[in-house]
Amino acid sequence: MTSPLPTHKTALINTCLENSILKFGTYTLKSGRTSPYFFQAGAFNTASLLSTLSHAYASTISLTSSLPSFDVIFGPAYKGIPLASTTATALFSIAPEKYGTVGYAFNRKEAKDHGEGGTIVGASLQGKRVLVVDDVITAGTAIREAVGIIEANGGEVVGIVVALDRQERLTDGGAESAIMAVRRELKVPVVPILTLADLIAGVGGSQRERMVEYRERWGVSEE
Repeated sequence: MTSPLPTHKTALINTCLENSILKFGTYTLKSGRTSPYFFQAGAFNTASLLSTLSHAYASTISLTSSLPSFDVIFGPAYKGIPLASTTATALFSIAPEKYGTVGYAFNRKEAKDHGEGGTIVGASLQGKRVLVVDDVITAGTAIREAVGIIEANGGEVVGIVVALDRQERLTDGGAESAIMAVRRELKVPVVPILTLADLIAGVGGSQRERMVEYRERWGVSEE
């Protein structure tokens, strides 16, 4: 390790390394870029792994002063569904008096025309301040769709928390990352648990050197 990180970040990085959730090699991204690392968010697939991840979300939320108060945690289908429910319970374990009444909700991909109906499962979003939790923001398309769903159901998005910010430019000649673009467009805090800078600080050897080289080529100048 090259520099100290907060406990929840170190725990998450170590878990990712030990369970091949953070992988190193040569990976072609949707952008066409060749990345020396890959974050496989869908691999948090056991109780222990999901517990570590949800506590990292909860710690980030509770420690980030720029995030305003919220009533409901919303997880976009599909990967956001377990994130919303487990983050809510992890927040309760951290501060039950503060977070005990926080609700959670998620959307269905298709509207249900029987039973309770609709596209939202869980707490009502009507008139509520909503915090979105998701794994990553790649181009911002999915998060914009989530915001549209929340607003259509009467909610107000007040913040977004994601697992990883790759801190790289959206376009080759651009200056913004995906998260920077979403912050600018939606005018709400977008907070990552981990950034590429954190990964570089928490990983050593040739893996770190390759990530530094990647950041020098594709990284944004500041977030």
